[in-house]
Amino acid sequence: MSGRGLDWAGLMRAGLQGPGLGGLGLRPAEFWELTPAELALMLGVEPGAGAGAGVTAGAMSRSALGELMARFPDGPADKGVGDGHGRI
Repeated sequence: MSGRGLDWAGLMRAGLQGPGLGGLGLRPAEFWELTPAELALMLGVEPGAGAGAGVTAGAMSRSALGELMARFPDGPADKGVGDGHGRI
């Protein structure tokens, strides 16, 4: 993954600003309920084409997913079920 991170301000502008300003005109709750894939689809981003707003589209590699999971864990690794990585 790049060290730049996501352009949250750009993504929020794209999702929350009205259509007259180039955005989708979503309500905040609608925006935050979207998955990144849903937001990309609504913004017309094609896989591998680059997403604008600081996001690069395309498939995520296993190592990039592992890095993301390490940076943003869902919670304690030992929840009593599985191995802490979504596997049972």
